[in-house]
Formats: sequence, structure tokens, C-alpha cells
Amino acid sequence: MNEHVQDVLRANSKKKGLSFEEKRTRMIDLLYEKKDFFQLKDLERMAPKEKGITSQSVKEVVQSLRKRKMEDLTNKLKEVERKKRDVQSHLAKAKIGKDNTEERSAVLSDLSEAHNTVHKLEAELIKYRESDPEVLEQQKKETATALEAANRWTDNVFSIKSWVKNKFCFEERILDQQFDIPSDFDYIE
Repeated sequence: MNEHVQDVLRANSKKKGLSFEEKRTRMIDLLYEKKDFFQLKDLERMAPKEKGITSQSVKEVVQSLRKRKMEDLTNKLKEVERKKRDVQSHLAKAKIGKDNTEERSAVLSDLSEAHNTVHKLEAELIKYRESDPEVLEQQKKETATALEAANRWTDNVFSIKSWVKNKFCFEERILDQQFDIPSDFDYIE
């Protein structure tokens, strides 16, 4: 922070005095700017010069900042503990009627078998998907679209060749050679 800003801060703080909230904000700014640890006496020396906080109020401001942090952490801890109780309550409710009996084990085993069967059938279905009439119809449509596009581009190439041949009096053989157009280049049927 440059000297002028510090002078203005000091002048303003002497004129009207800083509110407690302003002192807290400035102290936080100081700590974030320095990014270091300090003894209270160091802060009491720096804060008046750099942030316009009187040395007598530095201790009170720092303690209030620690108190606020402790309150925040305490509130977070209470919230986490409340969530933990809720989860434990839901878990207890979910366990009701789900004791490990032979009947339940048999049902779970049957369910697992059914899942395995479903996965095997889905894998087999994927194998035969190539023969699916809907898939084949979709492939025919895509093939027709691709064929139209290829012939449209072929038509474009012939149009450009004709224009260049007429405009610049080039031979078709030379154009084909210059642009690597094969001699059997033609529409696809």
C-alpha cells in the first residue's frame, strides 16, 4: 500500500474513529496481505501504521476474529453431528425387517441370479443387433444419404472443372493431373 493511502487511512481514522466492524475488516485485510503469523505485539505495531487501527484495540479485534471463527466451526460441527444423527436414524429404519434370515438370503441370491441373467441376455441382444430390422433400415437410410452427398460433391467437382476449363482454356487431362483427380472419377450408383 502506498504512503498516500496510509496517510488518508490514518487521517480518516483520527477524525471520526473506526467502527468495530471496520477494524475487523481492516485487520483481516492486513493478515491476508502479509500471509504470515504474528505475535500480538507485532500486530499492535503494524496495525496503526498500515491500517489505521489503534494499538489499544488490536487485541480486542484479534480476539473477536478468533471468537467468530470458533463460533463458525462450532456451528458447522453441530450441523455435521445433526446430519450424522439423521443418517443413523434412516439407516436404523432401513434395517427394520431386513434381518439376515434364510428366506432373505435365498431371495437375495435369486435376485443376484436374475441380474446376471439379464446382463447375459443384454450382451446376447447386442450381438444380434446387426440383424435387427430397425437397425438395418436405419443403415439403409444413412447409406442413401451418404450416396446423395457423394454424388452432389461429384457434381460440384465436374462443375468446377468445366468452369476452369472454359475460363482458363485448360485441358481436362491437365486439370485431373494437377488436382489428383483419378481418371475413373464418376458418379456413384
